[in-house]
Amino acid sequence: MKMPEKIGTEMFAPCGVNCQACYAHLRTKDNCGGCLVSGAKKRGSCSSCIRKNCAAEKGITYCYECDDFPCRKIKSLDKSYRLRYGISLIDNGFTAREKTIGEFLKQDREYFLCKECGGIICEHNGTCSECGIKKEEGQ
Repeated sequence: MKMPEKIGTEMFAPCGVNCQACYAHLRTKDNCGGCLVSGAKKRGSCSSCIRKNCAAEKGITYCYECDDFPCRKIKSLDKSYRLRYGISLIDNGFTAREKTIGEFLKQDREYFLCKECGGIICEHNGTCSECGIKKEEGQ
């Protein structure tokens, strides 16, 4: 999958994950459309996500809009993402709040753009969706 010119804000998950660079979105078979894309097929864990459902119950779209951000639910997921993928969902939320989601996604687009072929570097395994190069190897 090639990186689009612009990542739409609907591809920014309530928790701070960039759905455009998520392995579930990038897989070729049965791919996930993104947490906030209405009518799109979603992974089971995305459909029943406690963070997304909590935000909806509070009448907000993104966790960073909550007065309790970062709460226990986000902190536990953030810890996992930092340890496993080197990504802080809390930092993503604060950056999106401070800069706007559009600016955050513009910055994230450059980070996950494969400089070799224009594909998308998966945030979960660091591999380009098009050419298969690992981010450490090619960038």
